[in-house]
Order: sequence, then C-alpha cells, then structure tokens
Amino acid sequence: MKNTVLPLIFIILITSYCVQAQQIGSSPEYVKALTSHWKGERLADGRPNVSDEILERLQNVTLEQAWGYLQRKGYKNQVEGDWIIIQPDQVMTGRVVTAQFMPTRPDLDSLVRAQGKDEGRSQKGGINTWPIDVLSEGDVYVADGYGKVKDGTLIGSSLGNAIYGKTGKGVIFYGSVRDMEELTDTKGFNGWVKGQHPSAIKDMTPTSINAPIRIGSVTVFPGDVVLANKYGTVFIPAHLVVDLVTSSEMTALRDEFERVRLQENIYLTGEIHGDWSEKIKDDFRAWVDQYPGKTAITSKDVDAYLSKREHDH
Repeated sequence: MKNTVLPLIFIILITSYCVQAQQIGSSPEYVKALTSHWKGERLADGRPNVSDEILERLQNVTLEQAWGYLQRKGYKNQVEGDWIIIQPDQVMTGRVVTAQFMPTRPDLDSLVRAQGKDEGRSQKGGINTWPIDVLSEGDVYVADGYGKVKDGTLIGSSLGNAIYGKTGKGVIFYGSVRDMEELTDTKGFNGWVKGQHPSAIKDMTPTSINAPIRIGSVTVFPGDVVLANKYGTVFIPAHLVVDLVTSSEMTALRDEFERVRLQENIYLTGEIHGDWSEKIKDDFRAWVDQYPGKTAITSKDVDAYLSKREHDH
C-alpha cells in the first residue's frame, strides 16, 4: 500500500502544478501554499495581510539589521542592490505583488493573450497593464523584466500614476521605466529600477502574476514584504517580518543605550560590550521605560530579549 500511495501523491502534485502553470494569475490556493508558514489574516488573493503598523515600523529598520536577521534564519539571498532610485531619500515598504516578463515569441504571446482573456483580464491597452490591475492599497509592484532597458520600459508616467493611485507606494523593476522626469515629479511615487529609457515597451510578454520570480540574486514570493531604501532592497518572508521588526528595534535600542552610557562614562567599554550584569540589565529596563522617543517595544519584549541573550551565551 505504501509503495502505491507515494507515487500517487507525486502524480497529484505534478498534475496540480501543470494546471497552475497554464494560468497567468496564481490562484489564492497556490499563493497560500507558497506562504504556508504565515498564520495570520490573508488578502483575497491569498497573500499574507501584514499589518500597516508593521510596514510603518519596518521603515526604521536598517538594511544591515534586516540582512543579519534573515541570515540567522537561513535566508541568505534576500538583498539586491545597485539600483537607480527615483526618490533616493525616501524609504518604501509594502506587500509584494510579483510579475514575470519574458522576451516575446509569437506562440507564447498568443497563448498568454488567450489565457488572459479566459481569466477576464483587460483586452484594452497593453497586456503589461495586467499586473497593475490587481494592485491594492499597500502593495509594491515587483517585476522581473530580465534587465531589459531599451524597449523594456514596463511603465511610464501614466501607469506610474495609476500604480500610485492604487497602492500609495511604487515599483521595484529588474527592468526599466520611461518618463523618468515626470515620474520623479510625481509626489509620493517611488521606484527602484535597473535603467530608464525614452522608448516604449516592445517584445515583452507577462507570463505570470503572483508567482515566484527572480530579482537579481533574490527569489521573491508574492506576499513577501519589501524594505527598500537608498542602500538597496530586502525581500522578507511574511512569516518572519514581525519578529524581524521587533528584533531590529531592540538591537537599535541596545546600541543607543550603550552609546549613551559610554558617553556618560557610567560603564567600562568591556562590561557593556560583553555579557551584561544584572545591574546593567536593570538599568536598560529603566532606560527603555523612560525612552524619550516613540517605541513599540514593551517591557515584555525587553525581558524576552534579555532572557534570549542569556540563553544564547
């Protein structure tokens, strides 16, 4: 019995994958399977509904903090750099919607167009608008345009404004945009792209929406959370983002506490950089309680952090 069950399961899985592969837009069930570690609320398309509060707090996390946390969790290929950034001094966070573009070949393009029609996708305008049609508030449109610059402009100023109107965010393209001057003047919109060019998109076909894609050296899932700033972009699995934010905030508080106490000449460098005594721990607890800036860290978070550090050492 055991010998027949395993091959049967394998056949079912392969068949399910093949049926899914014929679609342009991933089903909610497929997205849920990709992001099965997430245990919270979900959006209608199956993506994890990471809260706006966490997205806001994530804006204060540094690229190094996020990278270090993900490295410790075994996610070693989550950061991509070397971008052209539309508004370099602005930070963007959001829930990822993915799209894959490929070089056009006639048989593929006709198949995609027919399938898109069957899925109820717009038959007016270019089919590069299909991923934009599914966007909602708080989304970041992330697309693999395979690095194409000339004739690889996935959006111009009109589609950029449409994206901002739907999401309040922007884009991350392993590809290019046009109308860079107008996009730069679009208040609130931002983008991380590999190039810009005055040409219009040509000979590119969208082959998937909300399926895994490659952005440089990163595999990106629909429903990932992205942190993008002037130093790069980091794509965070949704089930890790809450702990990543809390851990990064705690690290930032600890670093600030150490700097303050060293400047005040209260502790020796070795004793505050090493394992903390109970005196320093109590001092840290009291300092966090009186912290002058806004912080979401609670006394429970502090106790858990200090306990974990003690256990790790």
